[in-house]
Amino acid sequence: MPYALPTRNAAFSWLASLLTATSVLGQDVGPMEATPAMLTAPRHRPAEGFQAEGLSAVFYEASPWKGKPTETFAWIGLPAPRPGEKAPGVVLVHGGGGTAFEEWVRLWTSRGYAAIAMDTCGTVPRGSYGKWERHEKGGPPGNRFADALAAPEDQWTYHAVADVILAHSLLRSLPEVDPDRIGLTGISWGGYLTCIASGLDERFRFAVPVYGCGFLGENSVWKPEIDKLGPTGERWLALWDPSHYLPLGKAPKLWVTGTNDFAYPLDSLRKSYRASGGDSTLSIRLRMPHGHGGAGENPEEIRTFADSILKHGPGLPRVGPIREDGEILTTNYEGDSPIVRAELLFTKADGPWPERLWEAVDAAVDPTSKTVTARRPEAARAYYFNLLDERGQVVSTPHRENMDRD
Repeated sequence: MPYALPTRNAAFSWLASLLTATSVLGQDVGPMEATPAMLTAPRHRPAEGFQAEGLSAVFYEASPWKGKPTETFAWIGLPAPRPGEKAPGVVLVHGGGGTAFEEWVRLWTSRGYAAIAMDTCGTVPRGSYGKWERHEKGGPPGNRFADALAAPEDQWTYHAVADVILAHSLLRSLPEVDPDRIGLTGISWGGYLTCIASGLDERFRFAVPVYGCGFLGENSVWKPEIDKLGPTGERWLALWDPSHYLPLGKAPKLWVTGTNDFAYPLDSLRKSYRASGGDSTLSIRLRMPHGHGGAGENPEEIRTFADSILKHGPGLPRVGPIREDGEILTTNYEGDSPIVRAELLFTKADGPWPERLWEAVDAAVDPTSKTVTARRPEAARAYYFNLLDERGQVVSTPHRENMDRD
């Protein structure tokens, strides 16, 4: 990739975080690993009482919780068969308050993919958002930071990540699916889990975290809660912050979010893609809303990214970092889809990232030299380019701040 995003030394970053993580509350803790059981297709059975046209509902065997066996609910969908071909696949990880969503699976089967969406909180898709029915053999409920004192294998993140990897193992075992062409995407907490799972399961061909990222102890909506817990919060971060896992994953990643995401701010996002192994592509829209459904599931950039890797389709444009010559900002791009418009997004505000006012001004596109240029607005504190191709799809440069020029 000609324009790989700037990264830190991944090996050093991971080693430093691991050394920091090894002595919290007098206990040796550190990043989890994918076990052989997770990398083997789990036994599964039909989920009686759950029906959706064109989909299969299953329970698959998951990791034990507090010494007891558990099961995880999942929807599985297959695209219309093509003679002599196996379908590519995608694993779908819901966000906080969510469950396995059948509509999300159908979205991907309509695109020609096999898809699996599992519930990661021990519930089934019966009830209402955030109030789903508990399964009698379900694992732990959603994340609770105070549970960090429990054995790691009894905590939610461990189970949720294991559920994702097991779902991958199940999907790739289906005879209709090409096991070497499966990717991963998740929304919000599902994006957080995507960051971890993609670092542990090298079989994934791509990963698309939507909103979710790492460095939650440095800046996130949960930082105050984590800080209040003191050493317990430190232990949670030592075990479960994605910063420990991102350097391990070598699959290409697409990071999809908005300028003012309330949960995962841009500074933590930037640290995450800089720490990440493999190539990273950014798509950061102005004030993109945070949510499941249309906002988190439907960005066409996700489909294009998947198609380019798993179907040899045309990819997203590739864009380099911003270069500065006095007040003039420039970036270069490559790709088969012409860039028809570009914007410089900037904020003059300091303070919490989700509260900053971002503005956009047109930038000049030169298709001959494949450059984008704009003048840095006076008093701009942070800024980046968005490039839009003829399909209306957005790729972004990394954002820069005043301190970057020091």
